[in-house]
Amino acid sequence: MFSALANSFKIPDLKNRLVVTGLLIAVYRVGCYIPTPGIDVHALTEFFNRIARTHGGSLLGIMNMFSGGAMERLTIFALGIMPYISSSIIMQLLTVVIPRLEKLAKEGKAGYEKINQYTRIGTVALAAVQSFFIAMWLENSARFEGFEGLRIVMYPGWGFRILTVLTLTAGTIFIMWLGEQIQERGIGNGISLVITAGIISRIPTAVAQLAILISPSSTSRGQVQPYTLLLMALLLVGVVLAVVLITQGYRKIPVQYARRIVGRKIYGGQSTYIPLKVDTSGVIAIIFAQSIILFPATIASFIPLPAFQRLAQGLSRGGLLYTLVYSLLIIFFCYFYTAIVFNPSEVSENMKKYGGFIPGIRPGAPTAEYLDFVMTRITLAGALFIAFIAIFPDFIMAWLGIPYLVASFFGGTAILIVVGVMLDTIKQIESHLVMHHYEGFIKSGKIRGRRQ
Repeated sequence: MFSALANSFKIPDLKNRLVVTGLLIAVYRVGCYIPTPGIDVHALTEFFNRIARTHGGSLLGIMNMFSGGAMERLTIFALGIMPYISSSIIMQLLTVVIPRLEKLAKEGKAGYEKINQYTRIGTVALAAVQSFFIAMWLENSARFEGFEGLRIVMYPGWGFRILTVLTLTAGTIFIMWLGEQIQERGIGNGISLVITAGIISRIPTAVAQLAILISPSSTSRGQVQPYTLLLMALLLVGVVLAVVLITQGYRKIPVQYARRIVGRKIYGGQSTYIPLKVDTSGVIAIIFAQSIILFPATIASFIPLPAFQRLAQGLSRGGLLYTLVYSLLIIFFCYFYTAIVFNPSEVSENMKKYGGFIPGIRPGAPTAEYLDFVMTRITLAGALFIAFIAIFPDFIMAWLGIPYLVASFFGGTAILIVVGVMLDTIKQIESHLVMHHYEGFIKSGKIRGRRQ
């Protein structure tokens, strides 16, 4: 691995891409510490501390994770890249139901650029709406039960609201631009790397909390024993291995192409396969499920009515109702997203058009039915695994008695994003190394680079 890292800086183009990526991520992390004007940072920190103690996992906690801690400080990057992700998902769903967008998606690069422009416009609209409600919420924070006396906004009014909307919206657009620059001039998926950088930035805080729990001089001494620490390390390795296996796993469907004679040349006749991924939805199913289950619970927790308080308590993280509903939502959205991005009928028609067929299956409708049959069953395995990984941090937190920030690295959205993005980035670096005849990170007996 160290040899591959050294070789990465021997290739000028790859070295420049790595340096640009590192610099742009550093710019993003600096922006996560520039505060929004008009905010009392100490009161805001206390506000989030009370939320963490009384409401557990809330929608604000999810936004804080995706923004790399910028939300709890309400910096210029407080919204993070979540508006862009939401806009992208909405556009992907609309592409299926709106014929004009579906036609654009099939036009290649020109259509992709047009859809990307619509996505950016949607990002601006979502960021403006979210930042306005955040400004209103912070102005009225002292009215919520349990938050009396907290004056977060020093000078409330329309001046603060407009300034907050402009600041946070501009911050989100700047992050989106950074992600596009990483995609174009750096290495890896820019937006995904920005999210990953935010998640990884929380590791020092998690390690500090864990050090307090195992320190002999702390008030929490004895909460985490040495054998518990060893068990946590083994669980972390096991979770990472399982996530790699499932996210990279796929079912190979063999495809045979008939021979065609055109003039004096023979085309086709080769065998290939269709890779059907076990986990097609990835982290999107968890994001959908978290948004749906945490939004009503977060809003209800701030309404001083017994019925709403009971609803918030019933849907609090770690509860039986929360775990059951959360798991079912994840399984549902795994199937929902897979049905959107994978169309068996379209794949079957494309195979038939080019003379391809699955051995033992007739072309046309029987092939589409067979692909749907296989995809339905492998998606079940992937959905059950994603649901298990999503609730695993809650189990670890209750079993080992550790803070949720530490437990969140044993599963959930964070581990899926970090592992998936790191694998994708390593593959891109690997392709550069092999192309320039250097050995990469992944050693294989079939494909090995040549040293110069």
